[in-house]
Amino acid sequence: MNRSDILTQADLAEHWLISESTLERWRTEGAGPVFLKLHGHVRYRLSDIVAFEDRCLRKSTSESLTTSNTWR
Repeated sequence: MNRSDILTQADLAEHWLISESTLERWRTEGAGPVFLKLHGHVRYRLSDIVAFEDRCLRKSTSESLTTSNTWR
């Protein structure tokens, strides 16, 4: 794994065009992608972000996800 495979909270928020506080709330709720906590710093692995995005794919608006990102 190299440095380009790791994103900070600010990097991911910018990438997804959401606020950092949304990512913070998702971590508290367990609703976002898995993350690393290294020496008090939150980091996201690119592979985990891609996996999370894949789980969020939908074919229609009638499909929904549970909070654990599994199909109902």
